[in-house]
This record gives sequence, C-alpha cells and structure tokens, in this order.
Amino acid sequence: MLYAFLRAVVSFALRLFYQVKVTGSPARTGGPVMFVGNHPNGLIDPALIFVITPRHVTFMAKAPLFRIPVYRKQDNPALTQRNEGTLDAAAGALIDGRAITIFPEGRSHSEPQLAELKTGAARIAFKAARGGAPVTIIPVGLTYAEKHLFRSEVLIDVGEPIEVKEFLPAAPEGEPKAARELTRAIASGLRRVTLNLESWEDLPLIQTAEALYAFRLGEKAQDPERLRRFARGVHLFRAEQPERFERVRGELLAFQRRLALVRADPDDLTLVYRPGQVYGFAFRNLARLLVGLPLAALGFALFWLPYQVPHGLARLTRPSLDIEATVKFAAALVVAPLWLLLIFLAVGWRLGFLAGFLVAALAVPLALLTRSFVEHWDSVLNDVRVFFTLGSRTRLKALLLAEGDKLAAEVERLASELGPRVDPAARLS
Repeated sequence: MLYAFLRAVVSFALRLFYQVKVTGSPARTGGPVMFVGNHPNGLIDPALIFVITPRHVTFMAKAPLFRIPVYRKQDNPALTQRNEGTLDAAAGALIDGRAITIFPEGRSHSEPQLAELKTGAARIAFKAARGGAPVTIIPVGLTYAEKHLFRSEVLIDVGEPIEVKEFLPAAPEGEPKAARELTRAIASGLRRVTLNLESWEDLPLIQTAEALYAFRLGEKAQDPERLRRFARGVHLFRAEQPERFERVRGELLAFQRRLALVRADPDDLTLVYRPGQVYGFAFRNLARLLVGLPLAALGFALFWLPYQVPHGLARLTRPSLDIEATVKFAAALVVAPLWLLLIFLAVGWRLGFLAGFLVAALAVPLALLTRSFVEHWDSVLNDVRVFFTLGSRTRLKALLLAEGDKLAAEVERLASELGPRVDPAARLS
C-alpha cells in the first residue's frame, strides 16, 4: 500500500517536473523481470521506472541508497567483496518472481553515449536462471532534452525483451564468456533505445537533418527512432566521407542558425497566413488571456517563493549536471507539501481549519492551471514572433524555404545511401 502511494506521488511529480513521453511498453508484466537502463540523470532515472510499470520494483544502486546496495570500487574498495552477497540478494528477488532495476553503466554521467557496461546484470540473471527463474531483461532508454531544466522533455523508450535462457551456458565454467555475450546483447538493446553521439556538438546537426527529412516527407519531426538512426548514420558518414561530411555539416548548421535567428522551424516556412485564421487566432487567445490571466497571476503570487527554492538550492550547492535535476526534484518534493501545509495553517488560523483545508486543496489545481497557462503562452508568443518575422517578409521566407528544400534533398540522398547499412530492416524514415 505504501509503495503504491509513493509510486503514484513520484510518478505524478515527475510528470509535473518533466514533459514525459513513453514509447513502447514492457512486453511482460509478471514474473521475474530485470529492467536495465542508461544512467544520465542521477536518482531521476530509477524514479522514471515508476512511470512504465505498476509493479513493485527493487532498485540496485550505489550503497546505501536502496534496499539492494552496490558497493563500487571508486567509493570504497574495501567493501567491494560485499557485492557477491548483493548479487545473491538480487538473484533471490528474481527467483521469487519479482522485478528489479539495474543501471549496468555503474554510474550516472553526462557523456553523449553509453559507458562500457559492467557484467553484474548478466551475472545476476544467470544466478536467477540457475535457480529456476525464467528471467526477462527489458532495456529502457532514457533520453532527456535538457535534463536539468523544469518542463523539458524526457523520452522513456522501452526496448525489445531479452530472454536470459538463450544465453545461459550448459556448464557453470562457461558463464564468464556467456556473461560477456549477454552484456553485449544488453548494450546492443540499450543502444537501440538511446541516442548515442560522438559528441554533444552533433546533436543540433542531427536534429536539423531529421527535421528537414521529416519536412521533405511531410511527417512530424523529432521522431525518436529516426533520430537514433540519423545518429548512427552520422558515425558512418563522418568516417567514410569526411570532406563531404564537413561540407554538409557546415551547411546544415548555418541553416539552423539562420532559422534560430527568426525562431522558426522548417515547418514554419510553409505556413500561409490567411486573414480569417489570423483574426481567429488573435480572438481565441485574447479571450483565454482575459479569463486565465487573473488566476495565473494569483498562482504566480502564491507559488513564486516555493518555485524559487529548488533553483536556489541548486545554485548554492552547484551539483554536477547529472545530479542537478535530482537536487531540484527532491527539494520540490519536500517544499511543495510543506508550502501547502503552511497555506492550510495560515488560512486556518485566520478563517478556520475548514477554510484552510479548502484553500490548500484548491491551491493544487491553481498551480496546475498556472503551469498550463505559462506553457500555452510560451507557444503563443513563439507563433506571434514567427508571424511578425516571416509573415510579412516574403523574400526572406522564400530564400529560407529554397535553402531548406535544397538541404532536405541532400539529406534524403544521404538517407538513401546510408539507410540500408544503418538499419537493414528499415529505411531512415
């Protein structure tokens, strides 16, 4: 009961902190399951497992954070001998038919690609399999847009299951080699659900190329699977055709900078502004402003201080990028209920505790309305900026459209050339 309550609270809070998107779902909902994930964002990563499964999940993490601690050599070499007992405990959980989560990179980090995986996950799986458990390993890819920022996007991508019995050797002496093979399979599964880059400088290049390709096909940009295939294609393109790569890279990034100056996307270049649509847009949003602004202003006034506390704590403690969101999220989980309690006590002291309870209860939907109001007007103001930048500047729009169309054709040619080798089972779209 307590676990279900905590899971519901954390899942709800995560969806407030981030814009969470989930692709796929665990193919298996019962029995012994091991979730394995990449680890770019501290304690946020294990918390996101709550979003994809209602099961009671035991986490393996750096001691002493969770019930099954892992003793890392870099933390305390003298304690690493305890890991054998840790592996036995984790295997025992699987034998009991439970679900566990492990991050086989062994550490949280902000590198643009997966770190080398440890073999601990495979060893646990084999121990459990020899104990009669039909263990399934489920890769979970976590891709953050800007992991340290409130209301940024995070994609949870659930991969294809890996059946441990297919890797289990006939004799125990074959396990070291089999563990390496299973670890390679886990790494391959995680690469299919994560965005692996040679450097973070490649990210705007891949995003621009993918957006132009989607524009060419008339599809929606930011498709996670297509972005991953583009990332793999960039590796090949850079290695095999370095001169052409540098030329295309320069042209794409220059185009991306020109779009950024007018705060536009490739899709904006094809927009046709008709008077009726413009007037309708203006009327709808002015009406929404008149209705929503007073409530949003009240929400701003009521929640400005608690909103600042997590950001202030992060500035004060200066955590590394991979745990900054953990600091902010944990602070928000503590500050938010305390602030609601303070509202309840303050109003209750002046007007009675029933009034205090009602005001505190209404404060929650007010906070959600304020957040929705801010997100909506961020989008509206961006549309207005694009309208005033491109709507009356037909020559600039035509030049950008021609340049974008030319680059989209180049990207499409590259997709045709590299696609069969990047993913023989699917084209880059």
